[in-house]
Amino acid sequence: MRHLTGRQVSAAGGVAALVSLFLAALIGEDGLWDSVNGKRLALNAVDLVALLVAELLTSHRFETSENGSALLARIRSYIEENLMDPDLSPESIARAHHISVRYLHKLFQSHGTTVSTYVRKSRLAACRLDLGRPANRRRSVAAVAHSWGFASPSHFSRLFRQTYGLSPSEWQVSVSGPNP
Repeated sequence: MRHLTGRQVSAAGGVAALVSLFLAALIGEDGLWDSVNGKRLALNAVDLVALLVAELLTSHRFETSENGSALLARIRSYIEENLMDPDLSPESIARAHHISVRYLHKLFQSHGTTVSTYVRKSRLAACRLDLGRPANRRRSVAAVAHSWGFASPSHFSRLFRQTYGLSPSEWQVSVSGPNP
């Protein structure tokens, strides 16, 4: 049930539409709740909601087992396309894919990483490529880091050194040679 909490369900068709119409009709009927028919309708409403929940859980299980990898591939592609967005976060990624943040974390966890680690490594790799391009030789390390979504140049430099064993400036010099 935790996978369904906070999930938006479209009432455009299927069981969701039926439940939506039925509950809307029940709400509009004053005085019905104290009658025998009202109690029967309440039981029917509970059964319909249970049916909807079962359908949603079935689709969630199917998505997790069959389409989890396909969904993760789409999410990774989305991340790569939006690496330069400084507001890229698990929340914005989950929202863009109409899934919960918890489910997003679960997808990445099942592949041995976290969302934040994946985003950070992808950004670092993009910065490394940018810093190695001759055209970016005159661009500051801070400008490159900022363009790929890093807010703090010092934080970026620490991460870069931890990951690649060189500071960003040292890397830039090592791939492009010393300044003439």
